[in-house]
Amino acid sequence: MVKKKTIFAYTSSIIFLLFSVWLGVSNGSVDVPLSALWDSSTNPSLYNILWSIRMPRVLLAGLVGASLAIAGAAFQGLLKNPLADPYTLGVSSGASVGAVATIFFGISIPFIGSFTLPIFGMLGALLTLMFVLSFARLIDRSMKMETLILTGVIFSSFLGSCISLMIALTGEELREIMGWLLGSVSMRGWPYVTMILPFVIIGSTILWLNRRELNAMMYGDERAQSLGVNVKKSKYAILTGGSMLTGAAVAVSGTIGFVGLVVPHMTRILWGADHRHLLTLSFLNGASLLIICDLVSRTILAPAELPIGVITAFIGAPVFSYIFYKQRRSKG
Repeated sequence: MVKKKTIFAYTSSIIFLLFSVWLGVSNGSVDVPLSALWDSSTNPSLYNILWSIRMPRVLLAGLVGASLAIAGAAFQGLLKNPLADPYTLGVSSGASVGAVATIFFGISIPFIGSFTLPIFGMLGALLTLMFVLSFARLIDRSMKMETLILTGVIFSSFLGSCISLMIALTGEELREIMGWLLGSVSMRGWPYVTMILPFVIIGSTILWLNRRELNAMMYGDERAQSLGVNVKKSKYAILTGGSMLTGAAVAVSGTIGFVGLVVPHMTRILWGADHRHLLTLSFLNGASLLIICDLVSRTILAPAELPIGVITAFIGAPVFSYIFYKQRRSKG
Protein backbone atom coordinates (compact mmCIF):
# COMPACT_ATOMS: atom_id res chain seq x y z
CA MET A 1 0.00 0.00 0.00
CA VAL A 2 1.33 3.43 -0.94
CA LYS A 3 2.06 5.56 2.12
CA LYS A 4 0.45 8.97 2.56
CA LYS A 5 3.93 10.51 2.79
CA THR A 6 4.83 9.10 -0.63
CA ILE A 7 1.59 10.38 -2.19
CA PHE A 8 2.26 13.81 -0.70
CA ALA A 9 5.86 13.73 -1.98
CA TYR A 10 4.76 13.07 -5.57
CA THR A 11 1.86 15.52 -5.40
CA SER A 12 3.95 18.37 -4.00
CA SER A 13 6.79 17.71 -6.48
CA ILE A 14 4.43 17.72 -9.47
CA ILE A 15 2.69 20.88 -8.26
CA PHE A 16 6.06 22.58 -7.75
CA LEU A 17 7.13 21.56 -11.26
CA LEU A 18 3.93 22.92 -12.83
CA PHE A 19 4.33 26.13 -10.82
CA SER A 20 7.95 26.44 -12.02
CA VAL A 21 6.91 25.96 -15.65
CA TRP A 22 4.22 28.60 -15.26
CA LEU A 23 6.73 31.06 -13.75
CA GLY A 24 9.27 30.29 -16.48
CA VAL A 25 6.95 30.85 -19.43
CA SER A 26 5.11 33.82 -17.95
CA ASN A 27 7.95 35.99 -16.65
CA GLY A 28 10.80 37.74 -18.41
CA SER A 29 11.47 40.92 -20.35
CA VAL A 30 7.84 40.64 -21.52
CA ASP A 31 5.14 39.20 -19.26
CA VAL A 32 3.09 36.59 -21.09
CA PRO A 33 -0.39 35.68 -19.80
CA LEU A 34 -1.21 31.99 -19.39
CA SER A 35 -4.05 32.33 -21.90
CA ALA A 36 -1.43 32.69 -24.66
CA LEU A 37 -0.80 28.96 -24.32
CA TRP A 38 -3.95 28.16 -26.22
CA ASP A 39 -5.24 31.43 -27.67
CA SER A 40 -3.14 32.85 -30.52
CA SER A 41 -5.78 35.39 -31.55
CA THR A 42 -5.50 37.50 -28.38
CA ASN A 43 -1.96 38.70 -29.09
CA PRO A 44 -0.06 36.91 -31.87
CA SER A 45 3.31 38.35 -30.80
CA LEU A 46 2.92 37.06 -27.22
CA TYR A 47 1.80 33.69 -28.57
CA ASN A 48 4.92 33.57 -30.74
CA ILE A 49 7.20 34.57 -27.83
CA LEU A 50 5.74 31.84 -25.66
CA TRP A 51 5.88 28.97 -28.15
CA SER A 52 9.03 29.93 -30.09
CA ILE A 53 11.25 31.21 -27.26
CA ARG A 54 9.94 30.66 -23.72
CA MET A 55 8.45 27.17 -23.92
CA PRO A 56 11.43 25.43 -25.57
CA ARG A 57 13.78 27.20 -23.16
CA VAL A 58 11.78 26.15 -20.10
CA LEU A 59 11.40 22.57 -21.35
CA LEU A 60 15.12 22.34 -22.13
CA ALA A 61 16.04 23.67 -18.68
CA GLY A 62 13.65 21.15 -17.13
CA LEU A 63 15.08 18.23 -19.10
CA VAL A 64 18.68 19.21 -18.29
CA GLY A 65 17.90 19.64 -14.59
CA ALA A 66 15.98 16.36 -14.46
CA SER A 67 18.83 14.51 -16.22
CA LEU A 68 21.54 15.80 -13.89
CA ALA A 69 19.44 15.20 -10.76
CA ILE A 70 18.45 11.60 -11.50
CA ALA A 71 22.02 10.82 -12.61
CA GLY A 72 23.32 12.29 -9.35
CA ALA A 73 20.84 10.23 -7.31
CA ALA A 74 21.96 7.06 -9.11
CA PHE A 75 25.69 7.80 -8.66
CA GLN A 76 25.19 8.56 -4.96
CA GLY A 77 23.30 5.31 -4.46
CA LEU A 78 25.74 3.23 -6.45
CA LEU A 79 28.83 4.63 -4.71
CA LYS A 80 27.09 4.95 -1.32
CA ASN A 81 28.41 8.49 -1.18
CA PRO A 82 26.26 11.64 -0.76
CA LEU A 83 28.98 13.78 -2.37
CA ALA A 84 29.00 11.84 -5.63
CA ASP A 85 27.46 13.62 -8.59
CA PRO A 86 28.33 14.24 -12.27
CA TYR A 87 30.17 17.45 -11.33
CA THR A 88 32.31 16.28 -8.38
CA LEU A 89 33.20 12.99 -10.11
CA GLY A 90 34.51 14.81 -13.18
CA VAL A 91 31.82 13.30 -15.41
CA SER A 92 30.58 16.73 -16.50
CA SER A 93 34.14 17.68 -17.48
CA GLY A 94 34.43 14.50 -19.54
CA ALA A 95 31.15 15.27 -21.26
CA SER A 96 32.37 18.82 -21.92
CA VAL A 97 35.55 17.50 -23.56
CA GLY A 98 33.45 15.23 -25.77
CA ALA A 99 31.14 18.07 -26.77
CA VAL A 100 33.93 20.65 -27.28
CA ALA A 101 36.01 18.17 -29.31
CA THR A 102 32.97 17.58 -31.55
CA ILE A 103 32.70 21.32 -32.21
CA PHE A 104 36.47 21.86 -32.49
CA PHE A 105 37.08 19.07 -35.01
CA GLY A 106 33.74 19.57 -36.79
CA ILE A 107 32.78 15.93 -36.25
CA SER A 108 29.50 14.77 -37.76
CA ILE A 109 28.58 11.09 -37.95
CA PRO A 110 26.65 10.18 -41.13
CA PHE A 111 22.96 9.37 -40.65
CA ILE A 112 23.08 10.81 -37.10
CA GLY A 113 23.69 14.50 -37.82
CA SER A 114 22.79 16.70 -34.86
CA PHE A 115 22.82 13.72 -32.49
CA THR A 116 26.61 13.49 -32.91
CA LEU A 117 27.10 16.14 -30.20
CA PRO A 118 25.18 14.41 -27.37
CA ILE A 119 26.61 11.00 -28.36
CA PHE A 120 30.19 12.25 -28.07
CA GLY A 121 29.28 14.03 -24.84
CA MET A 122 27.87 10.77 -23.50
CA LEU A 123 30.99 8.82 -24.51
CA GLY A 124 33.22 11.42 -22.85
CA ALA A 125 31.17 11.19 -19.66
CA LEU A 126 31.23 7.38 -19.59
CA LEU A 127 34.96 7.09 -20.26
CA THR A 128 35.77 9.70 -17.61
CA LEU A 129 33.66 7.93 -14.99
CA MET A 130 35.35 4.61 -15.79
CA PHE A 131 38.82 6.20 -15.43
CA VAL A 132 37.88 7.99 -12.18
CA LEU A 133 36.51 4.83 -10.56
CA SER A 134 39.42 2.69 -11.76
CA PHE A 135 42.05 5.18 -10.56
CA ALA A 136 40.30 5.66 -7.20
CA ARG A 137 40.12 1.88 -6.68
CA LEU A 138 43.83 1.57 -7.59
CA ILE A 139 44.74 4.08 -4.88
CA ASP A 140 42.25 2.93 -2.25
CA ARG A 141 40.29 -0.30 -2.70
CA SER A 142 37.69 0.86 -0.17
CA MET A 143 37.08 3.94 -2.37
CA LYS A 144 36.64 6.37 0.51
CA MET A 145 34.79 9.62 -0.03
CA GLU A 146 37.96 11.73 0.05
CA THR A 147 39.66 9.50 -2.54
CA LEU A 148 36.75 9.78 -4.97
CA ILE A 149 36.50 13.54 -4.62
CA LEU A 150 40.25 14.10 -5.05
CA THR A 151 40.31 11.76 -8.05
CA GLY A 152 37.40 13.67 -9.57
CA VAL A 153 39.26 16.96 -8.99
CA ILE A 154 42.42 15.55 -10.64
CA PHE A 155 40.57 14.38 -13.73
CA SER A 156 38.51 17.59 -13.92
CA SER A 157 41.70 19.64 -13.85
CA PHE A 158 43.30 17.54 -16.57
CA LEU A 159 40.21 17.64 -18.77
CA GLY A 160 39.90 21.37 -18.14
CA SER A 161 43.41 21.82 -19.51
CA CYS A 162 42.42 19.81 -22.61
CA ILE A 163 39.49 22.17 -23.15
CA SER A 164 41.77 25.20 -22.64
CA LEU A 165 44.16 23.79 -25.25
CA MET A 166 41.34 23.44 -27.79
CA ILE A 167 40.19 26.99 -27.02
CA ALA A 168 43.75 28.29 -27.53
CA LEU A 169 43.98 26.55 -30.90
CA THR A 170 40.49 27.41 -32.11
CA GLY A 171 39.45 30.15 -34.48
CA GLU A 172 35.88 30.69 -35.58
CA GLU A 173 34.58 28.05 -33.17
CA LEU A 174 35.69 30.05 -30.10
CA ARG A 175 32.36 31.79 -29.52
CA GLU A 176 30.41 28.54 -29.84
CA ILE A 177 32.77 26.68 -27.48
CA MET A 178 32.65 29.45 -24.86
CA GLY A 179 28.86 29.34 -25.08
CA TRP A 180 28.92 25.68 -24.06
CA LEU A 181 31.36 26.18 -21.22
CA LEU A 182 29.41 28.99 -19.56
CA GLY A 183 26.32 26.83 -19.22
CA SER A 184 23.09 28.17 -20.64
CA VAL A 185 19.79 27.15 -22.20
CA SER A 186 19.34 30.52 -23.90
CA MET A 187 18.36 30.66 -27.59
CA ARG A 188 18.54 26.90 -28.07
CA GLY A 189 15.00 26.36 -29.39
CA TRP A 190 13.03 23.23 -30.18
CA PRO A 191 15.86 21.40 -32.04
CA TYR A 192 17.80 21.07 -28.79
CA VAL A 193 14.72 19.80 -26.94
CA THR A 194 14.37 17.18 -29.68
CA MET A 195 18.09 16.39 -29.40
CA ILE A 196 18.14 15.68 -25.65
CA LEU A 197 14.71 14.06 -25.27
CA PRO A 198 15.56 10.53 -26.56
CA PHE A 199 18.59 10.34 -24.26
CA VAL A 200 16.56 11.53 -21.26
CA ILE A 201 13.92 8.88 -21.91
CA ILE A 202 16.41 6.04 -22.46
CA GLY A 203 18.83 7.01 -19.66
CA SER A 204 16.07 7.61 -17.09
CA THR A 205 14.38 4.33 -18.02
CA ILE A 206 17.66 2.43 -17.53
CA LEU A 207 18.11 3.95 -14.06
CA TRP A 208 14.47 3.46 -13.10
CA LEU A 209 14.59 -0.22 -14.11
CA ASN A 210 17.53 -0.61 -11.70
CA ARG A 211 15.87 1.15 -8.78
CA ARG A 212 15.48 -2.05 -6.72
CA GLU A 213 19.06 -3.05 -7.50
CA LEU A 214 20.25 0.34 -6.20
CA ASN A 215 18.39 -0.30 -2.95
CA ALA A 216 20.02 -3.72 -2.61
CA MET A 217 23.53 -2.41 -3.40
CA MET A 218 23.22 0.20 -0.64
CA TYR A 219 23.93 -2.70 1.77
CA GLY A 220 27.02 -3.87 -0.10
CA ASP A 221 27.75 -6.01 -3.13
CA GLU A 222 27.75 -9.32 -1.25
CA ARG A 223 24.37 -8.64 0.30
CA ALA A 224 22.96 -7.58 -3.06
CA GLN A 225 24.36 -10.75 -4.66
CA SER A 226 22.67 -12.88 -2.01
CA LEU A 227 19.36 -11.17 -2.85
CA GLY A 228 19.68 -12.28 -6.47
CA VAL A 229 21.09 -9.08 -7.96
CA ASN A 230 23.53 -9.37 -10.84
CA VAL A 231 25.81 -6.72 -9.35
CA LYS A 232 28.23 -6.37 -12.25
CA LYS A 233 25.46 -6.08 -14.85
CA SER A 234 23.51 -3.59 -12.73
CA LYS A 235 26.58 -1.42 -12.12
CA TYR A 236 27.35 -1.18 -15.81
CA ALA A 237 23.71 -0.37 -16.58
CA ILE A 238 23.60 2.39 -13.94
CA LEU A 239 26.92 3.87 -15.03
CA THR A 240 25.78 3.81 -18.66
CA GLY A 241 22.40 5.40 -17.90
CA GLY A 242 23.93 8.11 -15.69
CA SER A 243 26.64 8.91 -18.21
CA MET A 244 24.11 9.03 -21.05
CA LEU A 245 22.02 11.57 -19.14
CA THR A 246 25.04 13.66 -18.13
CA GLY A 247 26.58 13.63 -21.60
CA ALA A 248 23.35 14.66 -23.30
CA ALA A 249 22.68 17.41 -20.73
CA VAL A 250 26.16 18.89 -21.05
CA ALA A 251 26.03 18.65 -24.85
CA VAL A 252 22.94 20.88 -25.08
CA SER A 253 23.55 23.27 -22.16
CA GLY A 254 27.23 23.26 -21.19
CA THR A 255 28.60 22.53 -17.72
CA ILE A 256 26.01 23.24 -15.02
CA GLY A 257 27.32 22.18 -11.64
CA PHE A 258 25.81 21.00 -8.35
CA VAL A 259 22.30 20.11 -9.59
CA GLY A 260 23.14 16.41 -9.33
CA LEU A 261 24.47 16.97 -5.81
CA VAL A 262 21.90 19.28 -4.24
CA VAL A 263 18.62 17.86 -5.54
CA PRO A 264 19.10 14.16 -4.64
CA HIS A 265 20.50 15.08 -1.23
CA MET A 266 17.60 17.38 -0.34
CA THR A 267 15.08 14.91 -1.76
CA ARG A 268 16.62 12.14 0.35
CA ILE A 269 16.35 14.29 3.48
CA LEU A 270 12.72 15.17 2.81
CA TRP A 271 11.33 11.91 1.45
CA GLY A 272 13.76 9.11 2.29
CA ALA A 273 16.46 7.06 0.54
CA ASP A 274 14.25 4.47 -1.18
CA HIS A 275 15.39 4.58 -4.82
CA ARG A 276 11.99 3.36 -6.00
CA HIS A 277 10.82 6.89 -5.27
CA LEU A 278 14.07 8.86 -4.89
CA LEU A 279 14.94 8.61 -8.60
CA THR A 280 11.56 9.86 -9.82
CA LEU A 281 11.30 12.60 -7.19
CA SER A 282 14.85 13.78 -7.97
CA PHE A 283 13.90 13.88 -11.65
CA LEU A 284 10.87 16.09 -10.94
CA ASN A 285 12.62 18.37 -8.44
CA GLY A 286 15.73 18.69 -10.61
CA ALA A 287 13.58 19.94 -13.46
CA SER A 288 11.88 22.46 -11.16
CA LEU A 289 15.15 23.73 -9.69
CA LEU A 290 16.83 24.42 -13.02
CA ILE A 291 13.74 26.11 -14.46
CA ILE A 292 13.73 28.46 -11.45
CA CYS A 293 17.50 29.02 -11.69
CA ASP A 294 17.16 29.83 -15.40
CA LEU A 295 14.39 32.31 -14.62
CA VAL A 296 16.62 34.00 -12.02
CA SER A 297 19.59 34.05 -14.41
CA ARG A 298 17.66 35.94 -17.09
CA THR A 299 15.77 38.36 -14.83
CA ILE A 300 18.03 39.26 -11.88
CA LEU A 301 20.26 41.57 -13.99
CA ALA A 302 17.87 42.20 -16.89
CA PRO A 303 18.41 43.05 -19.69
CA ALA A 304 21.78 41.32 -19.10
CA GLU A 305 21.74 37.57 -18.54
CA LEU A 306 23.86 35.51 -16.17
CA PRO A 307 25.09 32.01 -17.07
CA ILE A 308 22.82 29.52 -15.33
CA GLY A 309 25.86 27.75 -13.89
CA VAL A 310 26.56 30.82 -11.75
CA ILE A 311 23.17 30.51 -10.03
CA THR A 312 23.49 26.77 -9.41
CA ALA A 313 27.01 27.28 -8.01
CA PHE A 314 25.72 29.90 -5.56
CA ILE A 315 23.21 27.32 -4.31
CA GLY A 316 25.38 24.24 -4.62
CA ALA A 317 28.69 25.33 -3.11
CA PRO A 318 27.26 26.03 0.41
CA VAL A 319 25.27 22.77 0.30
CA PHE A 320 28.38 20.86 -0.78
CA SER A 321 30.34 22.44 2.09
CA TYR A 322 27.59 21.55 4.58
CA ILE A 323 27.41 17.90 3.45
CA PHE A 324 31.19 17.56 3.53
CA TYR A 325 31.37 19.14 7.01
CA LYS A 326 28.59 16.88 8.28
CA GLN A 327 30.31 13.79 6.90
CA ARG A 328 33.64 14.69 8.49
CA ARG A 329 32.04 15.52 11.85
CA SER A 330 30.16 12.20 11.92
CA LYS A 331 33.46 10.34 11.38
CA GLY A 332 35.36 12.45 13.88
